[in-house]
Amino acid sequence: MPVSPTGASSPANVRTIPHDASVGSHSLLNALRRHWPEYVMEGAELGLFMISACAFVVLLEYPTSPIHQALPDPALRRVLIGTAMGMTAIGIIYSPLGQRSGAHFNPAVTLTFFRLGKIEFWDAACYGAAQFIGGLLGVIVSTLVLGELVAHPSVRYAVTVPGMSGVSEAFLAEVVISFLQMSLVLRLSNTPRLARFTGVFAGAMVAMYISLEAPYSGMSMNPARTLASAVPAQMWTALWIYFLAPPLGMLVAAELYVRQHGIHHVFCAKLHHHNNKRCIFHCHWQELAVASKQWPGSDS
Repeated sequence: MPVSPTGASSPANVRTIPHDASVGSHSLLNALRRHWPEYVMEGAELGLFMISACAFVVLLEYPTSPIHQALPDPALRRVLIGTAMGMTAIGIIYSPLGQRSGAHFNPAVTLTFFRLGKIEFWDAACYGAAQFIGGLLGVIVSTLVLGELVAHPSVRYAVTVPGMSGVSEAFLAEVVISFLQMSLVLRLSNTPRLARFTGVFAGAMVAMYISLEAPYSGMSMNPARTLASAVPAQMWTALWIYFLAPPLGMLVAAELYVRQHGIHHVFCAKLHHHNNKRCIFHCHWQELAVASKQWPGSDS
């Protein structure tokens, strides 16, 4: 009978998720040697997200785009962009890349799971570096493909800047959406019957934020995503908001979750764990899998 990470026996029909026993890597070189594929995947995920963002903003906001001309209502166009980006996020989370790396593609998410003790320091640092690099490369690729379309003032490399309400409102809005996003992720991913749907709800929240919150802060929730657009656009308006507010909101959400449920009720740092990909985190997913078998009416 399989044995869980805590030494408890688990049912034979619970699928064991491959776990990298080297999570105790204590040097940068060792971490790079063992986990470089996950770092590359994290960078690629945000790169793909940024390519999608640039493409859909051009499609819906470039003045001579047929779709832009057919949809004069900016609120409707924003809803469509939000839907497209929410679907992009869901696709990335459930893709082979996201299944293996955990699909953070956001330094604020990685930092939060580091605070929760789920990821080693060098893995967290390399994830963050890969996310910043990958996001920027995604915008560069978009520029090479779309040319002046993505640089047009109506598109501006899909930058995120405060809205007409001002910097204070933008900061507060980013804190709130980041808090809500991490609260959702922690509660769903650590609930047996709901864990497999974490990515769907996370993507749906992204769609809703872009549709409703973007007029206040541009809807970033991600420092690497904002910097990726800011560099080629050379637009640094209130950049500090997007480096401070998302981590703050997510860390507060983590603190409240830990105070309510305990830190041992955070089982892993992956957003999608119903797969056979290896896990480089401090992973206790099998414990949640066992609980799901014991949950009345559960089929997970």
